[in-house]
Parts: sequence; C-alpha cells; structure tokens
Amino acid sequence: MGYSDIKFPENSLFLVTGGAGFIGSNLCEAILRLGYRVRCLDDLSTGKMKNVEMFQDNPRYEFIKGDIKDIETCMKACEGVDYVLNQAAWGSVPRSIEMPLFYCANNIQGTLNMLEAARQNKVKKFVYASSSSVYGDEPNLPKKEGREGNLLSPYALTKMCDEEWAKQYTRHYGLDTYGLRYFNVFGRRQDPDGAYAAVIPKFLKQLLNGEIPTINGDGKQSRDFTYIENVIEANLKACLASSDAAGEAYNVAYGGREYLIDIYYGLTSALGLKVEPNFGPDRAGDIKHSNADISKAREKLGYEPDWSFEKGIAAAIEWYKVNL
Repeated sequence: MGYSDIKFPENSLFLVTGGAGFIGSNLCEAILRLGYRVRCLDDLSTGKMKNVEMFQDNPRYEFIKGDIKDIETCMKACEGVDYVLNQAAWGSVPRSIEMPLFYCANNIQGTLNMLEAARQNKVKKFVYASSSSVYGDEPNLPKKEGREGNLLSPYALTKMCDEEWAKQYTRHYGLDTYGLRYFNVFGRRQDPDGAYAAVIPKFLKQLLNGEIPTINGDGKQSRDFTYIENVIEANLKACLASSDAAGEAYNVAYGGREYLIDIYYGLTSALGLKVEPNFGPDRAGDIKHSNADISKAREKLGYEPDWSFEKGIAAAIEWYKVNL
C-alpha cells in the first residue's frame, strides 16, 4: 500500500511543473524522500517559494523559475528528464469563467508545450493533472471514465483538451502519457486564502481565526475528498505503469462521498467549536455531486489508496493548527 516501497532506476530525474504549488510541492518532497532527483519548474503565479524553500539545500533538488507558456523554458526544463509530473495549471471553475483566454493559454497551450518538450527530450513517462470537472453534467454516480457529460466551465474544457492532446502524443509519437482526474484533493500546504480557495483549508482558517464560514449553496453537495498522499501514490505509480495503459485518463480519488455540511460540522467538532455557518448562493459551473469509481486506476496503475477521508482530515487539521 502507498508508495514508500516504490523503486525507480538509480539517479532518476523527475520534472515537477507547478512544483511550488500545493500538489507539486508535496510531489517534490516525496520524490526527494525516496532518494531521487527533482527539478521544480514554477512561475510562482499561484505557487509559493515558501512551499519549496525547505528543499533548497538538497543537492538532488533544482528550482527553475519559468512559465510553461514559453516553449523554450519547457525544452530546457525537460533536458535529461526521465519522468514529467505536469501539475502546472490554473485551477478554479469560477475564475475560469471570468478569464477564458488566460485559461486557454495557460492550461491548454502550456500543457501542449510540455508534451512537445517531453517528446523531443525523449522523456520516459508524462503524467499530468486532469480533473473530475471533465464529467460535467453527467448525473450518474460513481463517475466512471468513458461516461462524460456536457462540460460546465472553461476550466473543465481545458482539462478535457489536455487529455485529447495527450492521447495524440501517445498515438502518433509514442510518448507514454497518463492523465490523472483528481477529485477534490486536500491536505498540507493547500492555500486557505483568496476568493477561490478550496473549502477545507478555507473553513479551517476561518474557524481557527474565530470567523464564520460561508457555504455556497445548501451544503448538501457531495464530493470525493481525496487526501494528498493518495495523489502522490497515483503519480508515482503512473510513472511505472505499462505502455499498454498510456494514452488514457484515470480517476484519482479515495472512492468515498462526503457532504459539505457534514464536513463543516466535523471540522467544528474536531476544533471543539459550536459555530453555525452562513449560506450563500451556489457557485456557477459547480457540479452538485461527485464520487469516483477508481477500479480502472486500481487495475491498470496498481493504485491502492490507503488514506481515507477520516484519516486524511485528521492529519490536515493537525497540520493547519500548527501552520496557520
């Protein structure tokens, strides 16, 4: 279970794009802990140096400040790389509705630049972040690959385009690509600030600061909240997957279903508080219910997540208590 016993060839070099972000910095940390080399690429538009400053003195770590929208930067970053973990993207469904041109340039052209750079540098495996948002308005639960609905936001469209481009690179150029459809990832170093912050760190920070959180909608929406350790496992196992599994996308989640209102009361209870939330309007483009079928990732990637929501949220609460 997990990834602590995963083995790669000695001296393997991983490129983590968006490596100073929430998921990226956790990937950098895990790879360094396993004893391999990491090159982190980030333009620091949403990532933060404080997420990676603890690696700066590690001789197996290198940081490049650069933008995936620049093909020359991508080419340089991929030199000598064995595995690419492409996490660089702008998130947030509501923000993508406000900024469609930027999302196209960053999330689609940027990923295409990375695919091309990986191909030209003969990278072994290209693993990239997709999203559960590609399921759109498809109502059936659990969400299953191959059963997608109408896309509900520019963000979702960018992720679907990334998947289609990756398929083309596997089909025409033999680049082994693996798309990971993340379902509501949470955990240490996830940013609690800003209008588009994820709910768990945002609620935690507000509650710890004595503020009253606002829930968008009625709180009855459900999500497959997925602890960061499971996402690290999926990325590393995709790097070892067979070429037969390439050119496809995989759900990455725990396979559970949590209601937002239950999470809210769980957090208040864990913090010893009795605070009723405010309720606001639903967010545009949001999916009401989300829950993943992870059998495809289990079968083809050997993905066996062992961090349940309960175990993950307890770890997250402890981290935020110390670090907020």
